Amino acid sequence: MISKLTEALTHPIFKTISEVADEMNIDTYVIGGYVRDFFLHREQVKDIDIVCVGNGIHLAEHVAKALQINKKQVKVFKRFGTAMLRFKDIDIEFVGARKESYAKDSRNPEVEPGSLEDDQNRRDFTINALALQLNSDHFGKLLDPFDGIQDLKINIIKTPLEPELTFSDDPLRMMRAIRFSAQLHFKIEGQTFNAIQQQANRLKIVSPERIIDEFNKIMLTPKPSFGLKLLLKSRLLKYFLPELTALQGVDEVDGQRHKENFWHTLEVVDNISEKTENLWLRWAALLHDIGKAPTKRFDKNIGWTFHGHEYKGSKMVYKLFKRLKMPLNDKMKYVQKLVFMSSRPIAVVDSDVTDSAVRRLIFDAGDDLDDLMTLCEADITTKNPKRYKAYHNNFKRVRDKIKDVEERDHIRNFQPPISGEEIMKTFNIKPSKEIGIIKTAIKEAILEGEIPNEKEAAREFMLQKGKELGLKKIML
Repeated sequence: MISKLTEALTHPIFKTISEVADEMNIDTYVIGGYVRDFFLHREQVKDIDIVCVGNGIHLAEHVAKALQINKKQVKVFKRFGTAMLRFKDIDIEFVGARKESYAKDSRNPEVEPGSLEDDQNRRDFTINALALQLNSDHFGKLLDPFDGIQDLKINIIKTPLEPELTFSDDPLRMMRAIRFSAQLHFKIEGQTFNAIQQQANRLKIVSPERIIDEFNKIMLTPKPSFGLKLLLKSRLLKYFLPELTALQGVDEVDGQRHKENFWHTLEVVDNISEKTENLWLRWAALLHDIGKAPTKRFDKNIGWTFHGHEYKGSKMVYKLFKRLKMPLNDKMKYVQKLVFMSSRPIAVVDSDVTDSAVRRLIFDAGDDLDDLMTLCEADITTKNPKRYKAYHNNFKRVRDKIKDVEERDHIRNFQPPISGEEIMKTFNIKPSKEIGIIKTAIKEAILEGEIPNEKEAAREFMLQKGKELGLKKIML
């Protein structure tokens, strides 16, 4: 299919690239996501892929000069024959048309210059192989050798060449197929999906960082379970998240069965995704029950148990993040904390629960208390209307208790009213274990409700505790 589509190229950047390409006498095209999203009437992406039949780096440098961009601001990747520059809020990548060949045990291709047709052949899917010419004599001409426009119309994900070859060459494309399916709600064509299932084990040669980059895009879709189900069905999920697939299935002993925790987890992720776009809170929902597989036991007196699954799951979070080369900073600690505390709020529902228990929940959760409550409410997946209402009413009671205690005691973001320096000054002592003992005692007294969270009360308690430790107050 060849037609003129100049309306897709109204941004002034295309006029500049066209003029430079004409001066250099080099055939140049915009290809991939920008073109695809134009036909889908989606908000245009802020990155543009430019392919030329020639030297992409030289083209990028000449375009930068025409845009009065310092040559040093052009990022050049000689190994891949690509260059990138930023113009206002748009990232533009330039590459020379190429053809690729792969060794079976590597996803790093042997690359050599090629034609536009060669370059379109190496694209992952027909809907990403669409190209619009930028040279002035054919400005806006659409080149669609694989009928990608038709696949866009019928909502199909399909490879340009034989899918077995496409996925064997670059196994990450299997993840990308599911990611595009999840983002666009397109169906993966039958032969293409069969090839993913047959070659799923090839994902093992892809770096964890690249897998997780695609997976996070699936997790950020409005309904992540759409992509998660495809990952399970395609057999890909077990190769990078076996902790999740281990939750599948229901065991039965003496007629007693436990909840199916895998599908429950997917419901929780969907529930929380209706409330937040916070990727790491969605990860907490995904992993909140991973400790249930290794802690599952059957007790003939009480049935199935998962004792300590929150603690076990929080420990598994670190190992999982480390294996997948995910951040081990505050993001990991945040997920770990929410997994560990995921059952805490419901424990304060009972009317006879003390304010002390509520204070400790507020103190332990800190700034993440609201996110923890959101996670716990997302965890309600019962289909029984009465139970559903009762559970939500319980969490409303928890929120009311938290609000009441917080207004009185100001525990969230708790800072001890007495500092270590003040303790040293009061008793004329140097840094020592006694300081830690006194600070801990003050914190515990406040959380237990023995003293109010106020300076004077804490000071009196400090003096009493110091006396018990044999410390003497100095005269000031």
